[in-house]
Amino acid sequence: MRTLQKWHGAGNDFLVDVVEHGNEGFWTPDLARAVLDRQRGVGADGLLIASVGSGRGVGMVLYNADGSRAEMSGNGIRCLVAAVKRATGHDEETVRVTTDAGERVVHLSMNDDEGYGSVEMGGLDVLAPLEGTLGHVRVGNPHVVVETPETVELESLATTARQLSESVGGANVEFIRVRDGGLDLIVYERGVGWTLACGTGSVASAAVARERGWVGDDVVVRNPGGDLRVSFHDDVITLSGPVRFVANLEWMAR
Repeated sequence: MRTLQKWHGAGNDFLVDVVEHGNEGFWTPDLARAVLDRQRGVGADGLLIASVGSGRGVGMVLYNADGSRAEMSGNGIRCLVAAVKRATGHDEETVRVTTDAGERVVHLSMNDDEGYGSVEMGGLDVLAPLEGTLGHVRVGNPHVVVETPETVELESLATTARQLSESVGGANVEFIRVRDGGLDLIVYERGVGWTLACGTGSVASAAVARERGWVGDDVVVRNPGGDLRVSFHDDVITLSGPVRFVANLEWMAR
């Protein structure tokens, strides 16, 4: 029996298991896939394992819906910190989290079941763009950014996204359009499919658009599930957005 919390950040939803350091080993790709199944399990875009205690800060492990392990999630890391605060009573607004992409600093202010916070996202690794795309960027995890066609057909875009992702060994694919000084974004996530928001994808998209002179240093990225903000200041890239508690739940592995 596992006691989990469910959170979402702009509609990008996660199950969070808060455990003591050293107890992360319960979860396997098969178990992650089972609990994340929206029909036969609980359902979410990802599973976060938050390890705490022993004066070692907070650790983060992330599984995608298909059971694959991901390096980083901009929305997920805020949800993870919110879940740690709820489980432990931790009340400091600044938390350092060790992820597979390195350490990230999270600033999160909570008001009961809702909060708003920011994440210092680390550096960008800008790669050569694929033919027909705007950019290929790593934000701890890999992204391919594409301009949204005038006619949006999700089935066709999903096929394009899968092809692009497979061509680089796996990546999230963002389709963007510049509007009112910001970006409209839809995202097909590696190991998940269409999601309502992607934090690292918002950063990758804003970086690509900024490099082309389409947006400035502070960018509103309008995801289907809500707005995220990306800022570029003094060589620090910051992602900001909401978190919201959904439920406590108990799940029996079968």
